[in-house]
Amino acid sequence: MTIGRRTSTRRRIHWRDIGANSLALTVLLLLALPAVWIILTAFRPNSEVNASPPVWIPREITFDAMASLFGLGGQAATVPVMSYMFNSLSAALLATVISVPIGTMAGYAFSRFEFVGSRFLLLLLLLTRAVPGIALGLPLFLLMRRVGLIDTIPGLALVYMALNIPFTAWLMDGFFRRIPKELDDAAWVDGASHWQTFRKIDLPLALPGLGAASVFAFLAAWNEYQIASVITKTPASKTFPVGLSDFTTQFTTDWRGMAAMSVLMILPAVVFVLLTQRSLTKGLTFGAVKG
Repeated sequence: MTIGRRTSTRRRIHWRDIGANSLALTVLLLLALPAVWIILTAFRPNSEVNASPPVWIPREITFDAMASLFGLGGQAATVPVMSYMFNSLSAALLATVISVPIGTMAGYAFSRFEFVGSRFLLLLLLLTRAVPGIALGLPLFLLMRRVGLIDTIPGLALVYMALNIPFTAWLMDGFFRRIPKELDDAAWVDGASHWQTFRKIDLPLALPGLGAASVFAFLAAWNEYQIASVITKTPASKTFPVGLSDFTTQFTTDWRGMAAMSVLMILPAVVFVLLTQRSLTKGLTFGAVKG
């Protein structure tokens, strides 16, 4: 009887796992469908783009759209794609490299030093992320124009830093709070300063969170459109999301060209996530299992 009950329980758990995995796979496929459609559109013949009924699987693979982006094969470049790629990478990397260390130190300060209004201040910083980007467009445009940073990469990166620091501080505050304070106390007893404790003890233990914060900061800057569309005007500072509008004219839209540039826009983000995947996975699961 006992063996039969155990076998029945295992079967129920087994089928439950299969159902949960099947549901998760179905949801993932549905979420990936738009990206798959964009990739297929970038490499399908132009005659299939607006076909009705739609052609799901391209009958022929062509690289004409990609070639036209870079002016290859005797075709004129339709948009300054290299400028847009350089602008996006510059703004996203600059914002990530500066905002993540500042946000990390701010998160450490909030987690280790209690002062009047510290939790409220951290919450207030986080609430700044709740303001829609379009609502910040006009004030930021006026501010950037006043200081001479309109239509520049440093001006765009500065805005992204201001947006990423509060979220990074909140995220890292949670990671540092999971690190026992007894480790800090032991370091102080041995004569270590606050800075040495942060750099040699707490920061190495919070590296998974640092990786997760870096991914979120980079993707937030890389994919941002609303603010960039307001404070960038020329190819000197336009990013990929804003540059997609170049494929739209008064009467037509080059959907295949837009899809081709979207593929180029996806690739660096995918590479960045793959390089930091281990840290991202550890960061998202850190503290989920108690020792």
